[in-house]
Parts: sequence; structure tokens; C-alpha cells
Amino acid sequence: MRALLAAGGTGGHMFPAQALAETLKAQGWDIAMMTDTRGEKHAGRIPADPIIRVSAATLSPRLPHKVPGGILKLLRGVGQAKRFIKSWKPDVVIGFGGYPAFPAIRAAQALGIPTILHEQNAVLGRVNRVFAAKAEYVACGFDCLLRAPAKAKIRPIGNPMRDAVLSASKRPYTPPGKTGPINLLIVGGSLGSTIISTTVPKAISALPESLRARLHIVQQTRAADLDEATKLYKAAGVDARCAPFFADIQTYLAKAHFIIARAGASSVSEIALMGLPSLLVPLAIAMDDHQTENAKALKNLGCADLLPESEFTPETVKNILLDKLCDSTYLETASRAALNAARPDATARLADLVKAVVGAPS
Repeated sequence: MRALLAAGGTGGHMFPAQALAETLKAQGWDIAMMTDTRGEKHAGRIPADPIIRVSAATLSPRLPHKVPGGILKLLRGVGQAKRFIKSWKPDVVIGFGGYPAFPAIRAAQALGIPTILHEQNAVLGRVNRVFAAKAEYVACGFDCLLRAPAKAKIRPIGNPMRDAVLSASKRPYTPPGKTGPINLLIVGGSLGSTIISTTVPKAISALPESLRARLHIVQQTRAADLDEATKLYKAAGVDARCAPFFADIQTYLAKAHFIIARAGASSVSEIALMGLPSLLVPLAIAMDDHQTENAKALKNLGCADLLPESEFTPETVKNILLDKLCDSTYLETASRAALNAARPDATARLADLVKAVVGAPS
């Protein structure tokens, strides 16, 4: 059997595609991947051959002057996708959102090839929204999927996770107790976050000395803010490791007692899988405010605080940390609650949908 995967060029789209590709490839499928120039940077880890770069562009209402040129690029990409599909003859095309997935899904539906969409966020993305009604299934990362058309066949399965994260999650969560060290992980999405990079060190510097002495911090810090964050932590006597990127983030997820993070779909799903209490800071400019909806999946279970950027101040963050980090009962209860939102079998369930569509045995 042959599957063509199509995804936008960010990790949030590509990581679920990678997980599905690994599973299907292990079961004997031929896999091809279609993306754009940016996606090619992530595609090297995906067991797909060939990897096809297509013409694509984002159509943003915030940049109306670029829309005509973007439409022409997408139409050119659809032509490229049609030619490839006719020659390679996939049995199914799976789209993971983002405008680089548009050409493959448009071409597949025009040519009568079955399509499946996977939506990582709690709000259906704009590209997936275009094709959802005609797709065989719309698999989604959260139990609630907003802005889906009435005709869409919704299947909540969770977000496929990379093997490294799944393996790291197989550890018990142990709260720090009243006097033990506290491991605090701070991340800001794939590109980091200025507001998180600059606000959290100030908040931690304002904590009581007795609590600061117990903290072991790993913080993703934007390069421009690295020196200032390092100086603040050193002056506060806090053990901290700051860097713009951590390739082995699963190692720190597995050790963390508490996490401060954006609320992208992958981040929220990883936090649930690890059973981590959290403070979530949705990206204010995220399309359709989907990060706030993602965060609600954990907030509504009582295992996460949701703090908009407008309220993300050193004083507010300090008070939340002071309240949460010193309460082992809360941390243990919140960890169990977060696990209720975890979907460790998401990849297998998505693979089963793919096989069901083409009539392959599970």
C-alpha cells in the first residue's frame, strides 16, 4: 500500500506526520511526503521516499496584498501535486494541515483519491476547514474540535507523539515533597518566546530565598534574551540552564515537576502524556486563538493555570509558582488529572483509520 503524507513546515504539523510514517513504514507501506521549503528541514527524520517540495504560500487576512500571489503559488502547487499523484498512485493521502498540505489534498480530492485529515489543535485550521467535508475522516488531537463543518466525520484520537517522548513518559511522577529539589521546565514553542524568556526569570528572582534554593531550572530562552536571563538567575542564586533550543527535550520533560509553556497542540499533548502540572501561556496572535482552546483541555481538568499574555507579569507568575510549587498534594493530583487527557495510542488509532479507508487489515 502507498500513502502520501502532506504537511505544513512547522514541527506541530510535521511531528504527527513523522509518527504516522514510522508506524506505516514498519508495517510495509511505501510512504511519500509532500511539503514546502521550510518543511524539508524537518522531513529528514521522516521515513519517506520520495520527499516532494511543492509551491505553496500562506493566505493571511492580515496581509491582503499578498493574497493574489499566494493563490497563484497554491495553484501551481496543485498542478505539481496532480502530476505526482498520477505517476506515484497513492492509495490514500493524509493531510496534517498548513498551507503546504493544500496542493496535495486539493489534487487528491479532485482525482478521487481518498483523503484523511489530522487536526492537531482544538480549532480546525483554515486549510483543513476547506477540505473537511469531503475527507473520509477528520482525526483530531482534542475531544472538542471547533469550527468543523457539519458534514465532517470527526474522530477524536489524540496527537501522535514521537517515540522518544512516548518512551520518556513511562516513568512515575513523584512530587518534590516539602524540602526536596524542584525541577522547573520553561519552554516557549519551536521559536522560543520573548515574553516567557524575560518574565519568568524576574518572577523567580522575586520568590523567597528558601524556595529559590530548591529550584533546578531548565529554560528555553531566545538568543537575544539569553545573557539577561542567565544574569538574573545567577544573581538570585538559582541553578539554571538556559539555551535557545534543547534537542533532548524529552529528558527534561521526564524530570520536571512543573512546566511553563505555550499552548501549541504538541506542547499540550506532551504535557498531558507526561502528567505534568502546568502554567500555559497561549500565543496571543495565534490564528483563531486556537492555543487558548488547546489550553482549556488541561485547565478544565484542574491541572493547568491558563494565563493570557496580557496578564503574564512577574508578580502574577511569582504568585502562581509560590502557590503551586509548595503544594505537593496539588502537584500529585494535577499530575493524575493531566494523564486523563493523554492519548498515548494516537498514532496507532490514526494508522487504523488509514487502513480502514483503503481496506487494509489492521
